[in-house]
Amino acid sequence: SLPNKRRHTWRWVLAFFVVALPIALIIAVLSFYAIWAQTYDLKRVGTMPERNTVFDVDGKIYSRLAGANRLKVPLKEVSPLFIKALLAREDTRFYEHGGIDWRGVARALYRDIASGSAREGASSITQQLARNSLPLGGRTLSRKLLEAMVALRLERELTKDQILELYVNRIYFGSGCYGVETASQSYFGKAAAKLDLSESALLAGLIRSPNRFSPLKNPKGAAVQRDTVLERMKDLKEITAAQAERAKHEPINSHPRRLTLVQENYAMDAVQRDLNLLLTPDQIDNGGLFIYTTLDPAVQKAAADAIEKQLAKIEREPGFKHPLKSQYRPPAEGEDNAMPYLEGALVAIDNASG
Repeated sequence: SLPNKRRHTWRWVLAFFVVALPIALIIAVLSFYAIWAQTYDLKRVGTMPERNTVFDVDGKIYSRLAGANRLKVPLKEVSPLFIKALLAREDTRFYEHGGIDWRGVARALYRDIASGSAREGASSITQQLARNSLPLGGRTLSRKLLEAMVALRLERELTKDQILELYVNRIYFGSGCYGVETASQSYFGKAAAKLDLSESALLAGLIRSPNRFSPLKNPKGAAVQRDTVLERMKDLKEITAAQAERAKHEPINSHPRRLTLVQENYAMDAVQRDLNLLLTPDQIDNGGLFIYTTLDPAVQKAAADAIEKQLAKIEREPGFKHPLKSQYRPPAEGEDNAMPYLEGALVAIDNASG
């Protein structure tokens, strides 16, 4: 009958609006972000600025220049304890999901909707790598969708270990340290391969707020974060309760040391001038270069000291009318290459070789 046909038609219309239309809209939105994600060059994920290393005549590190304070290492040269601490803290199901932890996303969406904000993260390690490597935009729902699609691309094109290696070398650990190797050497005076349980948990605890919980500035806060990671590792049965308790009693920041400082002297100026002739600015700024020189640090220091001593001696002579180096103040802006004080140069020749 006609009424039955009408009811049947309305059921189909209702089903379309309740089920089919939302599904179509979701597919359209996801397709849009998937296409957008294809526009990013994933090669940039593996491009990480690090310091150029300058070696002296004996093959020892003389200085570093340009780039970020980062020392890249392969994943096999990172302590397994740190990897366990990192996964416990940031992405428990890293080796199980395909780039997005759907359970974590569902939980975060529920909390975001309940609070009316986008405060809850729930980003997988792959998503964090995408966000930290590529210009995806601000902390919005649109950015999260784009980040998720880029993460799916990364998972298709890289292995899990490759993603993890890029992540541990890229992330920031506070105090100017990029990558786990730099952080390990700066905070503990050791290579990342030698990190113990307490140190591993501490570094993993820094990732979400590296400046706030830096062990150099806030050892108590760093200890709280470390202990949180240790508890999580214990809950996941990665460590025993006894191991967690022992690690919690380890002192914070017991053996810090600074990495090789950047030398600022005439020798490094000469190295920089030669680099400018040989390479492009981008090649220099991206870093990672090994620059071998004939610099002899002991001879260089002796030469500089001799020059300074002789010039100071001349400045003390009666009737010296030029400005003194000790009184010189560089200009607030621009380069100070018009030095008004007395300068000198020294050439040393090895009589045996000429």
